[in-house]
Amino acid sequence: MNASKCLSEFNRIMKENDKIYRNAAKAVGLSYCSFWILYALRNTQELLTQSEICYETYLPKQTVNSALKKLEHENYIELLNINDRKSKQIRLTEKGAALAEKTVDTIVLSEQRSFYGLSTEEQETFLHLFQKYTDLLHVNTQTLTDSSLEDNSLLSVTERSKNDHTII
Repeated sequence: MNASKCLSEFNRIMKENDKIYRNAAKAVGLSYCSFWILYALRNTQELLTQSEICYETYLPKQTVNSALKKLEHENYIELLNINDRKSKQIRLTEKGAALAEKTVDTIVLSEQRSFYGLSTEEQETFLHLFQKYTDLLHVNTQTLTDSSLEDNSLLSVTERSKNDHTII
């Protein structure tokens, strides 16, 4: 199989995995973001801040903030003050822990059964190759993201000059 077909197949598999998690979240009555928040809180067994949840889940801050507000309103989490800092730590309430047990914990068990379906060597190879690919993708898209930032700033200047009727 050539590289182009391999990449297409890889992207299809990634989307299929994402769909599995979206469907699992929906099946247990959670939004995708709420599911990953509960997942992060449950897996770390520690109190996390919103920033740490964003870092762990790779979800946007605004999306996480909205989901946290809803989870707090529904009494699944509570926000705790951290000394004098603006950040608050997030803790599952008893109701939240019960929800996580019925939802996130069942998904984690499915993940474990799936992962343990691979031999130890396959697990290590899979993790090693997937991390290597991710690192390379990060490096190779960095120039794209850097130039995108430059293009956006250029666009802003261009748009401003159109409004000012000046030529750049």
